[in-house]
Amino acid sequence: MSHTPHELAEEFPDATETIHELKLSDAHFAKLAEEYHTVNRAIHRAETLVEPTSEEHEQELRRERMRLKDEIARILRDHAA
Repeated sequence: MSHTPHELAEEFPDATETIHELKLSDAHFAKLAEEYHTVNRAIHRAETLVEPTSEEHEQELRRERMRLKDEIARILRDHAA
């Protein structure tokens, strides 16, 4: 299987432990992380033409990934404070 870019551990390399802890202790964070993972994999499959999709749909997926990443970043920032 090929490497899927933009995984959370890649996006937040200094927070991998915190991400793991929050996935176990915070249901909302765990849900966001799972949604991010699902959307990120869908984008990767579209980019590699495993599951081709329209440009519009791919852009919607990218916007959703960015929204999720921003919310995850906010939680990580608040957790570190």
